[in-house]
Amino acid sequence: MTKKTFLKVAGSLAVMSLATAAIAADHLDSPAVKLDAPADINDLYSFMDGDKVVLIATVFPAAAADSKFSDKIQYIFHTTSGDAFGPEKSTLDIVCTFDAAQMITCKAGAGPDMPVMDMVTGNANVDAGLASTKGMMTVFSGLRKDPFFFNLAGFNKTVETVVGAAAGLMFDAANCPTLDMGTSTLLVNQLKSNAMGMPAEDFFATLNGLAIVIKVDKALVTAGGPIVSSWVSTNK
Repeated sequence: MTKKTFLKVAGSLAVMSLATAAIAADHLDSPAVKLDAPADINDLYSFMDGDKVVLIATVFPAAAADSKFSDKIQYIFHTTSGDAFGPEKSTLDIVCTFDAAQMITCKAGAGPDMPVMDMVTGNANVDAGLASTKGMMTVFSGLRKDPFFFNLAGFNKTVETVVGAAAGLMFDAANCPTLDMGTSTLLVNQLKSNAMGMPAEDFFATLNGLAIVIKVDKALVTAGGPIVSSWVSTNK
């Protein structure tokens, strides 16, 4: 039986632009996925660091010091590249697996039609990361503070306000609610505050996740062009 969960960035990473980043978030999924925490994807981050492309996936919501990656799961970073936004010209997957001792193996390019371009194997739970055999890829894996910021209290208060006012809302031709400036300002301020009107609080501030951080040479993921899209999946 194959089980797959995935998260795709909410945009593409133009690797020629050093300031460009794409971020997506998806914490605490459906009940079936939540029961398999090592497969539950939190976030995918992608950005440039000089001429390197950095891809970061976090899994295992609310991970503890003894939380582990699964030795039965493939953690796959999927990338596609092209000359412009739209149909891609080239694909490259980076497939990472763990053994019971948490030793990692990551292969850049893996599959029947995808020869291995470079690989890492060993203990990547070191701050400097683990360098690949050809020096085109560096990998870190281990427990890290959850970097995603989410004001849960303010969000829930805003939802409560919207639900309470739903019966009296007016909608435009696109079926979007029409709000006066006062109501709009109230909702924006609630989203920026906690439930008591004080400064926003990060719900994830005290939570951790298991992170796989991969830094690769730009040339590895730009065979089809300078525009790169990425997504991550866990396959069991």
